[in-house]
Amino acid sequence: MRNIFRHLFPAVLPFSLFLLFPLFGFAHENAAVPSIGPVRVEFILFGLTLLGVAMFHHQTMRVALIGLASILIFKFIFDSDFNLGQHIIGSETEEGEWNILLNLLGLLFGFAILAKLFEDSHLPKILPNYLPNNWKGGFVLLVLIMVISSFLDNIAAAMIGGAVAHVVFKGKVHLGYLAAIVAASNAGGAGSVVGDTTTTMMWIEGVDALDVTHAFVGSFAAILIFGVIAAKQQDKYQRIIKETHAHINVLWKNIVVVALILVGAIITNWTMDFPAAGVWFAILFGATFVKTPWKEIPNALKGTIFLLSLVLCASMMPVKELPKASEWTAFALGFVSAVFDNIPLTKLCLEQDGYDWGVLAFSVGFGGSMIWFGSSAGVALSNMYPEAKSTFAYLKNGWHVTVAYIISFFIMLAVVGWNPHNLHKNLPKKIPEISAQPQ
Repeated sequence: MRNIFRHLFPAVLPFSLFLLFPLFGFAHENAAVPSIGPVRVEFILFGLTLLGVAMFHHQTMRVALIGLASILIFKFIFDSDFNLGQHIIGSETEEGEWNILLNLLGLLFGFAILAKLFEDSHLPKILPNYLPNNWKGGFVLLVLIMVISSFLDNIAAAMIGGAVAHVVFKGKVHLGYLAAIVAASNAGGAGSVVGDTTTTMMWIEGVDALDVTHAFVGSFAAILIFGVIAAKQQDKYQRIIKETHAHINVLWKNIVVVALILVGAIITNWTMDFPAAGVWFAILFGATFVKTPWKEIPNALKGTIFLLSLVLCASMMPVKELPKASEWTAFALGFVSAVFDNIPLTKLCLEQDGYDWGVLAFSVGFGGSMIWFGSSAGVALSNMYPEAKSTFAYLKNGWHVTVAYIISFFIMLAVVGWNPHNLHKNLPKKIPEISAQPQ
């Protein structure tokens, strides 16, 4: 163990500073709660949890649970204002976290079943015949994932993309290409209010659906960068192998259930802000006429517990204020979202108001792609490909995602500019003038 730490420490130290710096930048000192310097202790505990996830990628669930337990114990002892029940359930003045946690739980389990149903349908086996040869085939697949994510949750898009990649590349998928699958799924959801939880939150809070669409400018620029590089990485590692499958019978019943799950997610996302309800209604209905792969639930259990633990940890961070809304703040939030859950970040930005919502949507949506646990799509895909849970290997092989974020952000600013405005629901309402009428 000492030898391991001696060899890892030179690489771990600068990366730990990368993880902890953005968190400390948003810390808010409160004299009533213990702090080290200007930083409250729960920020340090959360930073150490993220560092543990990065170092011990084979024990991520245990690290996340230990981190959650340590933060809870600290809050119970030192923060007299903290109430776990109220934090989860909510109160008259504060919305609880139960909706987000339950939704994520249902989506992660549900989309694991969806991905297996799609794979078992045998449809992925004939897809290589319709993709271009060499690296262009891998690039087209990434574009398709981005398109799917624009009208469907990014978790499902990543899971479907991972299932197709497993088939067309014969199970040999480069880690850089896995990072690109996550990035493509997040890029597609950035400009659509039904494609990502963060943009859906903006929509519900009063942001017009059209006010986030210019995030696609950044997404299109980004995929031209990371997509081409990742596709060439994959082509060198394992090229698409086209085979003749004359006797493959596609199980169209499976495809029908997959379609029902997608439609159910979209409908309940629009009507209830709870896509997991539609997903599970479709799964249970489909179980009446197809064989449902229930074994995928225990297979996805560890990854699901891990993500929910991190989300709950992030929700308990005492982030009270953000820097003034600007293009530079939005740019920085992209890096913060890679280590700090983008859902509470987005909520804080909505409360602060005054952002260019399309630019912010790209930052918090696509930014989480830079590290595998920075987005729910990355966590879901890592359940299918456990090698993606090595943070250092993910950063090393998926470096093009970070480069794409930086370049495409400024391309987006150059094309559409920075156009901040307040939420529609916060705009002052015009009081109609009542003129005196002759009696």
